Amino acid sequence: MNRFWQRWWCAVACGVLPLGAGPVLAAEGGVPPELQARLRQMGPVIDVPATKGLYQPLLAAQPRDGVKVEAGLPYGPDERHRLDVYAPAEAASRRPVLVFVHGGGFVRGDKSDSANQGYFYARQGYVVVVPNYRLGPAHRWPAGAQDISSVLAWARTHAAGLGGDPERIVLMGESAGAAHAAAATLVRRFHPAEGLRIAGAVFISGVYDARLEGMARRQFGIPTPDPRNEAYFGPDRAQWGAMSTVDLVDAAPFPVLISYAEMDPMQMQVQAGELFARLVTRHGFAPELNVVRGHNHLSQVYSVNTGDESLSAPVLRFLKSLFPGQTP
Repeated sequence: MNRFWQRWWCAVACGVLPLGAGPVLAAEGGVPPELQARLRQMGPVIDVPATKGLYQPLLAAQPRDGVKVEAGLPYGPDERHRLDVYAPAEAASRRPVLVFVHGGGFVRGDKSDSANQGYFYARQGYVVVVPNYRLGPAHRWPAGAQDISSVLAWARTHAAGLGGDPERIVLMGESAGAAHAAAATLVRRFHPAEGLRIAGAVFISGVYDARLEGMARRQFGIPTPDPRNEAYFGPDRAQWGAMSTVDLVDAAPFPVLISYAEMDPMQMQVQAGELFARLVTRHGFAPELNVVRGHNHLSQVYSVNTGDESLSAPVLRFLKSLFPGQTP
């Protein structure tokens, strides 16, 4: 019996998937046909309750074995300055460290929503750090970048004690988390005091040009007022250019993977291309570029650790290019 059917029967046995619903756990490597049909019916929207509901049975049955978790560790003074660490249960030292930053439109989200990322990559042999960060509108730009910079400094300081290697840290963020991760790494004034010492970064479906989103609301279908961007960048759109990462890049090149979903909202797809073009033509980077087929903005991250490798496979290929000898 392959892993797909094992997980499906586990879901049934645990009561998280009714027998009449049919096998909806991800087949090896791709999006289950039933889920893909639902996702395509939804289209390029960001619907948290609907998408999360589709994936709840899969995530309830996700594998967690072989991973130890330390939750709620402080990295700063704010109540949001807390992080969780997922690490292989088997004792080892100098494992690569992956910092994963959740999304939430700058105004919501919690590290617990990214537990699947922690479990999956820890089972691949990584020490995974999943932080919270301050949210808008109480904390506006550049609070997110500053918090992620603090997380990087924390990870470097504590890596060895967690079984990780402080010289092999990768930062990955999705949606608002990708916006914060990009700003924290591509803009030197947000780097940790000891400098940016990372092996690479992964940016998934982020906001990198706030000014563009403000100027192209009609074309992108962004409402006015904009509850997401205005909460973080402020109500004065004339100031957003000074907060747009694509116009602030001044860091020395490092390995980068830029990824977006096939059914991402248009602004995420455009900004992925814009960031890629700017990094290549103006700043000497050579980033990898990836499209996650069959997924929308949210489903791509919910799919991780369900057997669907649409997002995790290209991320693992990128990580293995940085750490060729890494094995679970």
